[in-house]
Amino acid sequence: MSWKKPAALPSQRWAYALTALVTATAVPLHAQTVQNVQKRERTEDPNLPVTVRAEEISGRPERELILERSVELSRGQTRMKADRACFKNVENEVTANGNVWMERFGDTYKGDELQLNLSSGKGWVLRPEYRMGLNNAQGAARRVDFISEDEAIVSDGTYTTCEGLTPDWYLKSNTLRLDAGRDVGVAGKTVIYFKGVPIIGTPALSFSLSGARRSGWLPPTVGLRSKGRAEVLQPYYVNIAPNRDLTLYPRWMLDRGIQFGATARYLGENDYGGYAGQTHAEVLPNDKITKTDRWRINSLHNQGIARGLSLGWNLNGASDDNYPSDFSQSISSSAERQLVREVRTDYRAEHWNMSLRAQSYQILQDPNFFIARPYARLPELLFHSGRYDVNGFDWAVDTEMTRFSHPDLPTGNRAVVMPQISYPIVRPGYHITPKLSLHASAYELGRGVDSVANAPTSLTRVLPTFSLDSGLVFERDAKLVGRQMTQTLEPRLFYVYTPYKDQSKFPNFDTFEASFNMAQIFSENRFIGNDRVSDANQMTAALVSRFLESNGAERLRLVFGQRYYLNEQRVQLQANAPRTESRSDVLLQASGRISEKWNFDSAVQYNASASSVVASNYGVQWQPGEKKVINAEYRFLRDSVKNAMISSQWPLSKRWYGVGRMNYSVLSHKVVESLVGLEYQADCWVFRMGGQRFVTTTRNTSTQAFVQLELNGLSKLGFGNPLDSFYKSVPGYTRLNPGPGR
Repeated sequence: MSWKKPAALPSQRWAYALTALVTATAVPLHAQTVQNVQKRERTEDPNLPVTVRAEEISGRPERELILERSVELSRGQTRMKADRACFKNVENEVTANGNVWMERFGDTYKGDELQLNLSSGKGWVLRPEYRMGLNNAQGAARRVDFISEDEAIVSDGTYTTCEGLTPDWYLKSNTLRLDAGRDVGVAGKTVIYFKGVPIIGTPALSFSLSGARRSGWLPPTVGLRSKGRAEVLQPYYVNIAPNRDLTLYPRWMLDRGIQFGATARYLGENDYGGYAGQTHAEVLPNDKITKTDRWRINSLHNQGIARGLSLGWNLNGASDDNYPSDFSQSISSSAERQLVREVRTDYRAEHWNMSLRAQSYQILQDPNFFIARPYARLPELLFHSGRYDVNGFDWAVDTEMTRFSHPDLPTGNRAVVMPQISYPIVRPGYHITPKLSLHASAYELGRGVDSVANAPTSLTRVLPTFSLDSGLVFERDAKLVGRQMTQTLEPRLFYVYTPYKDQSKFPNFDTFEASFNMAQIFSENRFIGNDRVSDANQMTAALVSRFLESNGAERLRLVFGQRYYLNEQRVQLQANAPRTESRSDVLLQASGRISEKWNFDSAVQYNASASSVVASNYGVQWQPGEKKVINAEYRFLRDSVKNAMISSQWPLSKRWYGVGRMNYSVLSHKVVESLVGLEYQADCWVFRMGGQRFVTTTRNTSTQAFVQLELNGLSKLGFGNPLDSFYKSVPGYTRLNPGPGR
């Protein structure tokens, strides 16, 4: 086979496919729409005729009809059958008895006797069995009274979403009000039965008929943590509007006391792009263990306030260093120890944008591992302007002015201007992009506890950078796992030159050396941040090969890359000796979806001089069917990380499913994170149980247990939140009974 240049770059086809995917998944369903549609379906024309059939009909048609044997009556969406019936024409009312069957608006009733006014929808049925079309719920009762076309009251009845004459679960209530128009069921004195055994009783109960969100008490959550510490959380949900809600809760902890919390969410539109945000706050007055008041707050907000102008904040705070380890519910929250506090405003025009922000951090120290405090930006002004394809040229200018503040380190101001211009030459089979950029910065430095005597307080730096990015694209017909593909071969060369300038006297406010990866080797500066500009006379060579389907979908990607240094690297973050190696480590990547069942991703950083692997990551996912997934991953970073992870959701039998995850540290010979879960799926309920353990600090761990019984269409009962743990711990996890929320 021979390689040939393509008519168009394959990457252009991917861009269109990605845009379509994002657009399709970004359109939410308005919560109020479902309720409105259901209510409109229950509205009928009052002038609809009434049709009757029977083997024997007597009476006066203009007044009253007596119907005998095989009676059928219908009007619009209301139909009924009975042995005997009486229809009063003036009142537009029917009374029936003997094997009564009625269907109206998708709901069906079977009973002994019935009376219904076809105009008002009011009536009753005795000793009925009923089924609701909205959620396929069913039950039986002593009596059902129809208050209107939307609302019915079930007296001394049952309710369940299970099928069959002996449902696995049902609730039994003296009074049950079912309002399809408002999508709510309200029960009086209620007992919930599971497998014929009463498991919970309540003086009142309300629930959504369709599963949509609504205000009311949510089921309590009982938690079991490390060392047998128990807790109970009782949330109350307030459905303020389709785009606003509030959750309030007390959380009683046996060892610490009562914690109060609230979470508010909102989303809306205005003339300037809309607004969205979420705020969570919790407080524990007088912790029994620490004898102090403890609290945590998180607030995130973004809003358009004028044309092109927006305002936002990200505020986080906690009362003490140990808050994450004492109260965290997941490994991600326990690791959150740099709490950002940022307020910003942004302005966007057609060809430029500007941002002004103030940012600081609260550090929650791990008692066994010191965490350095970052500099605060009080404030920072960012400006960007740029245009594409101006007579073939692309240009941009980035400007930054920042005041850095720190309680223990030297402070100062920094101003940076970075203009750049390039001339991309892009053709179907190749591209060449020469680029010239400039880094100009100035510092005004203050004095701090670590300041060196007679150190300069004003510093300036101007450094130009030239780069040349070039590449070719060849393609040919090929086969992969027996399927016709297009294979590409894409060699790429990237040259960078930046002259050397001594920067040892410049401070380091926010700069660190970037991780060595495939994206970084195609950047001009090996540092992230503006306090250092790396000297460079280097060439990066890479080779990419992709296997593409006819629709542009990528099945396999193979990448090789390495950087070659023509001069030694003299600029360092600290006063270290220059780096004299002539080439970088080799980067190798392979990833793809080689079949409908298999996905894999791998990356290796290899040091050829030492003949050793510096870092590597291998991951594979096997998903042969619904609710079947196995993930395996291995991560290695020389002298610091050597972890093996495996997670899975797998059917153990027809109805039993296992869920698990383990993250094992080979270096420390211990399990860093583990999860074991078991699920049972019935027709109308799901049972879950399991436990989770994860590291909260370098020496402490947290253990949680959970048990949950989910009654479809009613509620979740138990302790802990297994669904949230399963979703976060097992990539590809599928909920057994799809429903709203987690």
